[in-house]
Amino acid sequence: MEAIAKLNNVPTSPRKMRMVVDLIRGEKVNRALNILKFESKHGAARVEKLLLSAIANWQQANPELDLEDADLFVKSVQVDGGRVLKRLRPAPQGRAHRIRKRSNHVTLIVDSAASEAVLAETDNAENK
Repeated sequence: MEAIAKLNNVPTSPRKMRMVVDLIRGEKVNRALNILKFESKHGAARVEKLLLSAIANWQQANPELDLEDADLFVKSVQVDGGRVLKRLRPAPQGRAHRIRKRSNHVTLIVDSAASEAVLAETDNAENK
């Protein structure tokens, strides 16, 4: 069973956030938390908090299962562009340059490796 957590309107450019997110895609949850804790990039703290939220969402959806036995991993992480604030900066000779302050939306999905194995077994049984 998977759990989803979303983070909207993060005031970081999507390109910078994707650099952080690419580090944890497909990793086990404990390893991903360690990577994010010691990563110096600005978005790492926000993604770490989002990952903790996804783990808590998984625990709420699966109260009968133990977190250590579930063997959670980061199934997918997606970073989309958010709203863009457009500002003007004075330039020489009476002109103006546009500044685009970008933001992004992050969607993180956590799943149990045990449930992935069960799904694979049922698919194999149906195909036979």
